[in-house]
Amino acid sequence: MHRSRLYALIVDAPQDAAARAADFWSAAFGAPTEVDPAEPEFTGLRDVVPGLVTAVQAVDDAARYHLDIETDDVAAEVDRLGRLGATPVSRWLDCHVLRAPGGHLLCVIPVASDPELFAATARRWD
Repeated sequence: MHRSRLYALIVDAPQDAAARAADFWSAAFGAPTEVDPAEPEFTGLRDVVPGLVTAVQAVDDAARYHLDIETDDVAAEVDRLGRLGATPVSRWLDCHVLRAPGGHLLCVIPVASDPELFAATARRWD
């Protein structure tokens, strides 16, 4: 048994357009931005959707959106999503990048939200 939940909606933007993209989405949502010096490739958009991280990520790739799913058992969640049709793309540290049927990217990551929020909102999988 493990648990997982939608953790983040990430707007991926090519590095040379990421700052403009962050400015646009900040203005579009009326959301202040924040950058964690430990992860400067991400520009957070605060309070867009309560309980959901929303950010612009500078990438060395095409513009797109992707979802992050956090879980208390990364291997079990990757396996569960694989049985549903997702295919592995890459791995970086504890982040597993998968491609869902239809071509959309998603990342499976260890729990990153507040533990109480995770406990209250994660779905249990057997």
